[in-house]
This record gives sequence, C-alpha cells and structure tokens, in this order.
Amino acid sequence: MIGMRAGAGSSPRSPGKPKMNAISTDEMTDAPAKIVARNVCKVYQTVNGPMTAVDDFSLDVAEGEFVCIVGPSGCGKSTFLRMVAGLDSHSSGTLFIRPGADPKKPLNSVVFQEYAVFPWKTVIDNVAFGLQMRGVSRPERLEIAERWLERVGLRKFAHYYPHQISGGMKQRVSIVRALANDPEVLLMDEPLGALDAQTRIVLQDELLRIWDETRKTVVYITHSLDEAILLGDRVILMSAHPGRLLATFPVTIRRPRTVETMNGAEFGEMRGAIWEQLGKEVTRAMEMQA
Repeated sequence: MIGMRAGAGSSPRSPGKPKMNAISTDEMTDAPAKIVARNVCKVYQTVNGPMTAVDDFSLDVAEGEFVCIVGPSGCGKSTFLRMVAGLDSHSSGTLFIRPGADPKKPLNSVVFQEYAVFPWKTVIDNVAFGLQMRGVSRPERLEIAERWLERVGLRKFAHYYPHQISGGMKQRVSIVRALANDPEVLLMDEPLGALDAQTRIVLQDELLRIWDETRKTVVYITHSLDEAILLGDRVILMSAHPGRLLATFPVTIRRPRTVETMNGAEFGEMRGAIWEQLGKEVTRAMEMQA
C-alpha cells in the first residue's frame, strides 16, 4: 500500500535545451509536494523469474499541478499510476499522496480509458456514486452531480442510462464522477484514448476548461505527445522497459490554452524537442520486442 513517510530531494535533472531542463517541485512552489515518489521500483514475479516494470523512479508533483507522463508502450506508465492510486503496491522506495486539511476528502479518484460507468445506473446516479460511498445524503449528492453535469453539457441526459448515450458522453460521465467526489488528486490513465479524433479534441478543450476552474492536482497518462503538451504543466518522459525517469520538460506555453494552441510555433518547438528523446525510446522498445 502507499506509504506515509515523507521523502526528501528532487527529481533528477535531464539533458536538453536550457529552457526545457528538469525542475524540482521546490523550484515551482515553496509548499510541500502533493505527490512524492522516491526511488520507486515495481518487480513482478513471473514464470521466467523477476521482471522489473518500474525502476528507481522519482517524481514530485506540486499541489494544483497538471503532470503528464509519456513513454513507449509497456514502459510502466500505467503501473506507476496504479501504485499512486493504491491499486497496486510498490516493491521498494517511498510513495505517498500528502493528505489535505479535510479528512473526509478521498486521497484520489481514477479515470481509466475504458468507460467505467455502471450500466444499471442513470447518468446522474453514476456521477453521484462516489459521494454515495462517502455517506453523502441523496439530496446533496444529486445536487452536486447535477451541477457537474451542467458544467459539461450533460444535464438534459441526467436520467438516461449509459446505453442511451455516446462514448464521448460516457467518458464525460466518468470524468465528472471523479471530480464530483472532490479528491485530493485526480489520476487519469489515457482517459481519451478510446475516443474518435473529433470527440477527443472536444474533450481536451473541456479538460482544459475544467482544470482552469478547479486547479486539481492531476497525473495524466497518455500516448499522445500533443495531448501531453496541450494539457500539462510538465511532461515527464519515461524510458523504454523498465520504466525510469528519462527527462522532465516544463511546458512554457502560457495558459489558458485551447486546441488551437497546437498550431503555434512554440508548441511545435516543444514537440520536436521532446520527440527527439521519446522517438529513440520508442525505437528501443520496438527492438526489444522484436
């Protein structure tokens, strides 16, 4: 389970252009990090012996920061997120989410790529589910759920069932269900990965707007480099298997952002700088699988 020991130190520095060097949480804020990972390793026991999925991974995430993690397939991105969520244990190292002032708030909520909605519940009852588990009264949780549905344009679908709405709508339900529960940290594992390109663009814009309003601490896993740069305050690059922290890139593009931001010269420059390193890891991962 996630330990509650405080760690010290900062994320390793990485090579690259000066304006894209790695930075530590202490350089971003004087407040303690919200998520701390120190030398985290994950080793699975297999029929062929031990297999290291994540190796010596260290990362600080500040309160209110939106951090995107990218890397080749199979590099351990989702494994790390599951460990932060407490859904999987780490084999060694230190990993914790720093609790907030309100002990009633959950430490985290997770949004997965799959449409994790309950087919037997209406849209509004799906959104209210986490609040129900916390013992919030039905009138109050339905009021909160209705407000969130209003924010993402789904209020008129509140009493529909999941089979009556589109895939994009289902994923909006998953996202606002996590937000309605008001977690300390929002963990997102390729939440837009299963959507068509047009719906994905719409939801990227919605995520930008929602984050601007809430300033939640977010760890976001994605295979899309464009998505990582568009959404994140930092892009964390993981190496090919086993997953290690290869480089950290602060996103210097000013907020607020929209999908049109991707057309700018600064965006293209950043994409090229990150891909210079990410492309090598993708090639290395493919060679290991050959």
